[in-house]
Amino acid sequence: MDWISYSAPLLKGAWVTVQLTIYSTILGAICSFAFGIGKLSSNRVTKGFSIAFIEVFRGTSLLVQLFWLYFALPVFGQLAGYDWRIPAVLAGTLALGFNIGAYGAEVVRGAIQAVPPTQLEAARALNFTPRQTLWRVSLPQAIPEMMPSFGNLAIQNLKDTALVSLIGLGDLAFRAEQVRNFTQDSTTVFTLLLFMYFGMALVLTGLMRLLERSVGRWRGD
Repeated sequence: MDWISYSAPLLKGAWVTVQLTIYSTILGAICSFAFGIGKLSSNRVTKGFSIAFIEVFRGTSLLVQLFWLYFALPVFGQLAGYDWRIPAVLAGTLALGFNIGAYGAEVVRGAIQAVPPTQLEAARALNFTPRQTLWRVSLPQAIPEMMPSFGNLAIQNLKDTALVSLIGLGDLAFRAEQVRNFTQDSTTVFTLLLFMYFGMALVLTGLMRLLERSVGRWRGD
């Protein structure tokens, strides 16, 4: 069995990794804006819940979060008389999405707070409500500033998907380990794995740069 024969199972795993990256990145983006804006809210409940979410998922290990969702959550469900078992792909998506969302929320918060105060004063002078100020003044200026950090988080998220192999999800890392166990050819398998992750990271980097340029043109840069 040579390196060409390894490609079929590795490509199957790569497709799972791509899907997981897309799903979790979208979820992470939603969480980033929801909890980043929520942390700036004047509502104490919203602000408190947002802070709790951010601190919990930033302050604990992604691996522990993954294991808790996949192994521990069903146990709590059984104690409550419910079946809370979730598929491995959903557990992976939630853990990755919540984790990247917690870091992204701080990016959103920082970018919104970096909007020049004069812009906010002008919005108040025009009798904008806080919601109008957020959507028409703060976010249009803050989003382009978020994009480089979001690109880094997306790349990190892609690399973190390798952890889902530990709950039996057949991603790229899981398939590579299967091939290695079968062939005992660690050097070839892990070299291929290295280049496949690198290739996916390059593609994702290119996509994020295109998105960053599109946002810049939308702002008028």
